Amino acid sequence: MESVVALFREPSQAQGALQALLQRGFERDHLGFALTDVVAEDDLAQSTGVSPEAGQPAGSASVIRGSLIGAVAGLALTVPIWLLLLIIPITRIYQQGGLYGMLFGVIGGAALGGLFGALAGSDHGDFVNLLRNMGVPAAQAARFYDGMKSGHVMVIARDPTGQRADEALSLMRKYGAVKLEDAVGGGELHSERH
Repeated sequence: MESVVALFREPSQAQGALQALLQRGFERDHLGFALTDVVAEDDLAQSTGVSPEAGQPAGSASVIRGSLIGAVAGLALTVPIWLLLLIIPITRIYQQGGLYGMLFGVIGGAALGGLFGALAGSDHGDFVNLLRNMGVPAAQAARFYDGMKSGHVMVIARDPTGQRADEALSLMRKYGAVKLEDAVGGGELHSERH
Protein backbone atom coordinates (compact mmCIF):
# COMPACT_ATOMS: atom_id res chain seq x y z
CA MET A 1 0.00 0.00 0.00
CA GLU A 2 1.38 3.38 -0.99
CA SER A 3 0.56 6.51 0.95
CA VAL A 4 0.63 10.14 -0.04
CA VAL A 5 1.12 12.67 2.76
CA ALA A 6 0.71 16.43 2.34
CA LEU A 7 0.55 19.54 4.50
CA PHE A 8 -1.80 22.43 3.84
CA ARG A 9 -1.75 25.91 5.35
CA GLU A 10 -5.53 26.19 5.72
CA PRO A 11 -8.27 23.68 6.57
CA SER A 12 -10.20 24.96 3.51
CA GLN A 13 -7.35 23.79 1.25
CA ALA A 14 -7.34 20.38 2.92
CA GLN A 15 -11.11 20.24 2.57
CA GLY A 16 -10.85 20.93 -1.17
CA ALA A 17 -8.19 18.24 -1.58
CA LEU A 18 -10.20 15.67 0.38
CA GLN A 19 -13.39 16.42 -1.56
CA ALA A 20 -11.50 16.17 -4.87
CA LEU A 21 -10.02 12.83 -3.81
CA LEU A 22 -13.49 11.57 -2.89
CA GLN A 23 -14.91 12.75 -6.22
CA ARG A 24 -12.11 10.92 -8.05
CA GLY A 25 -13.15 7.65 -6.39
CA PHE A 26 -10.77 7.39 -3.45
CA GLU A 27 -12.52 5.54 -0.64
CA ARG A 28 -13.32 7.42 2.56
CA ASP A 29 -11.63 4.69 4.60
CA HIS A 30 -8.34 5.30 2.80
CA LEU A 31 -8.30 9.03 3.48
CA GLY A 32 -7.43 10.84 6.69
CA PHE A 33 -6.28 14.14 8.05
CA ALA A 34 -4.91 15.60 11.28
CA LEU A 35 -4.51 19.03 12.80
CA THR A 36 -4.03 20.42 16.27
CA ASP A 37 -7.15 22.65 16.34
CA VAL A 38 -9.93 20.42 17.67
CA VAL A 39 -12.76 22.71 16.50
CA ALA A 40 -11.36 22.99 12.97
CA GLU A 41 -10.77 19.23 12.97
CA ASP A 42 -14.41 18.58 13.81
CA ASP A 43 -15.60 21.06 11.15
CA LEU A 44 -13.39 19.44 8.52
CA ALA A 45 -14.60 15.95 9.45
CA GLN A 46 -18.24 17.02 9.22
CA SER A 47 -17.82 18.85 5.91
CA THR A 48 -15.96 16.01 4.17
CA GLY A 49 -17.19 12.89 5.95
CA VAL A 50 -13.54 11.82 6.35
CA SER A 51 -12.44 10.73 9.81
CA PRO A 52 -9.47 12.46 11.42
CA GLU A 53 -6.34 10.42 12.07
CA ALA A 54 -5.76 9.71 15.75
CA GLY A 55 -2.13 8.73 15.42
CA GLN A 56 -0.83 5.62 17.05
CA PRO A 57 -1.11 5.31 20.82
CA ALA A 58 2.01 6.70 22.41
CA GLY A 59 2.41 3.43 24.26
CA SER A 60 4.72 2.74 27.14
CA ALA A 61 7.30 5.36 26.16
CA SER A 62 5.19 8.25 27.46
CA VAL A 63 4.36 6.35 30.66
CA ILE A 64 8.03 5.56 31.33
CA ARG A 65 9.10 9.12 30.52
CA GLY A 66 6.38 10.49 32.83
CA SER A 67 7.38 8.11 35.62
CA LEU A 68 11.03 9.09 35.39
CA ILE A 69 10.24 12.80 35.39
CA GLY A 70 7.88 12.31 38.33
CA ALA A 71 10.49 10.37 40.32
CA VAL A 72 13.11 13.07 39.69
CA ALA A 73 10.62 15.75 40.71
CA GLY A 74 9.80 13.81 43.88
CA LEU A 75 13.50 13.67 44.74
CA ALA A 76 14.00 17.34 43.91
CA LEU A 77 11.25 18.29 46.33
CA THR A 78 12.23 16.02 49.23
CA VAL A 79 16.05 15.91 49.22
CA PRO A 80 16.47 19.57 50.24
CA ILE A 81 14.13 19.05 53.20
CA TRP A 82 16.03 15.95 54.29
CA LEU A 83 19.33 17.87 53.99
CA LEU A 84 17.91 20.61 56.20
CA LEU A 85 16.96 17.96 58.77
CA LEU A 86 20.59 16.77 58.74
CA ILE A 87 22.15 20.23 58.90
CA ILE A 88 20.10 21.66 61.74
CA PRO A 89 21.25 19.89 64.94
CA ILE A 90 17.92 20.00 66.75
CA THR A 91 16.09 18.34 63.83
CA ARG A 92 18.52 15.43 63.31
CA ILE A 93 16.21 13.14 65.23
CA TYR A 94 13.77 13.46 62.29
CA GLN A 95 16.26 12.35 59.61
CA GLN A 96 14.74 8.87 59.37
CA GLY A 97 11.35 10.47 58.73
CA GLY A 98 13.04 12.55 56.04
CA LEU A 99 14.25 9.35 54.37
CA TYR A 100 10.70 7.98 54.40
CA GLY A 101 9.53 11.29 52.96
CA MET A 102 12.04 10.93 50.12
CA LEU A 103 10.87 7.37 49.46
CA PHE A 104 7.21 8.42 49.33
CA GLY A 105 8.14 11.44 47.18
CA VAL A 106 9.83 9.20 44.61
CA ILE A 107 7.02 6.62 44.63
CA GLY A 108 4.26 9.26 44.49
CA GLY A 109 6.06 11.29 41.84
CA ALA A 110 6.66 8.23 39.67
CA ALA A 111 3.02 7.13 39.98
CA LEU A 112 1.61 10.56 39.14
CA GLY A 113 4.14 11.05 36.35
CA GLY A 114 3.24 7.69 34.83
CA LEU A 115 -0.46 8.52 35.05
CA PHE A 116 -0.01 11.89 33.37
CA GLY A 117 2.27 10.31 30.77
CA ALA A 118 -0.42 7.76 29.92
CA LEU A 119 -3.08 10.45 29.68
CA ALA A 120 -0.91 12.70 27.53
CA GLY A 121 -0.05 9.86 25.17
CA SER A 122 -3.66 8.86 24.63
CA ASP A 123 -4.86 12.34 23.73
CA HIS A 124 -2.89 13.03 20.57
CA GLY A 125 -1.28 9.77 19.63
CA ASP A 126 2.05 9.39 17.96
CA PHE A 127 1.89 10.69 14.39
CA VAL A 128 5.59 10.08 13.77
CA ASN A 129 5.16 6.32 14.33
CA LEU A 130 1.96 6.35 12.27
CA LEU A 131 3.82 7.92 9.34
CA ARG A 132 6.84 5.63 9.79
CA ASN A 133 4.56 2.58 9.62
CA MET A 134 3.23 3.97 6.33
CA GLY A 135 6.78 4.00 4.93
CA VAL A 136 7.73 7.63 5.56
CA PRO A 137 11.40 7.92 6.64
CA ALA A 138 11.81 8.82 10.32
CA ALA A 139 13.37 12.26 9.79
CA GLN A 140 10.72 13.24 7.28
CA ALA A 141 7.92 11.90 9.50
CA ALA A 142 9.18 14.10 12.34
CA ARG A 143 9.22 17.11 10.00
CA PHE A 144 5.65 16.43 8.88
CA TYR A 145 4.60 16.28 12.52
CA ASP A 146 6.47 19.54 13.25
CA GLY A 147 4.57 21.13 10.39
CA MET A 148 1.30 19.89 11.83
CA LYS A 149 2.21 21.25 15.27
CA SER A 150 2.96 24.64 13.70
CA GLY A 151 -0.64 24.89 12.48
CA HIS A 152 -0.67 23.07 9.14
CA VAL A 153 -3.24 20.42 8.22
CA MET A 154 -1.80 16.99 7.39
CA VAL A 155 -3.75 15.00 4.79
CA ILE A 156 -3.08 11.32 4.12
CA ALA A 157 -4.31 9.32 1.11
CA ARG A 158 -3.67 5.57 1.13
CA ASP A 159 -3.62 3.72 -2.18
CA PRO A 160 -3.99 -0.04 -1.66
CA THR A 161 -2.99 -0.89 -5.24
CA GLY A 162 -0.22 1.69 -5.59
CA GLN A 163 -1.58 2.68 -9.02
CA ARG A 164 -3.30 5.94 -8.05
CA ALA A 165 -0.67 7.49 -5.77
CA ASP A 166 0.53 9.87 -8.51
CA GLU A 167 -3.05 11.02 -9.05
CA ALA A 168 -3.47 11.70 -5.32
CA LEU A 169 -0.17 13.57 -5.23
CA SER A 170 -1.18 15.69 -8.22
CA LEU A 171 -4.55 16.55 -6.65
CA MET A 172 -2.94 17.54 -3.36
CA ARG A 173 -0.47 19.81 -5.13
CA LYS A 174 -3.33 21.35 -7.12
CA TYR A 175 -5.16 22.24 -3.91
CA GLY A 176 -2.18 23.92 -2.29
CA ALA A 177 0.08 21.35 -0.62
CA VAL A 178 3.05 23.37 0.63
CA LYS A 179 6.71 22.52 0.49
CA LEU A 180 8.14 21.08 3.66
CA GLU A 181 10.78 23.83 3.77
CA ASP A 182 8.01 26.44 3.77
CA ALA A 183 6.25 24.75 6.67
CA VAL A 184 9.18 23.90 8.95
CA GLY A 185 12.29 25.23 7.22
CA GLY A 186 14.56 23.37 4.81
CA GLY A 187 13.61 20.08 3.23
CA GLU A 188 11.72 18.41 0.45
CA LEU A 189 8.35 18.84 -1.16
CA HIS A 190 5.66 18.86 1.46
CA SER A 191 3.55 16.30 -0.36
CA GLU A 192 5.32 13.01 -0.84
CA ARG A 193 4.64 9.45 -1.97
CA HIS A 194 5.62 6.61 0.37
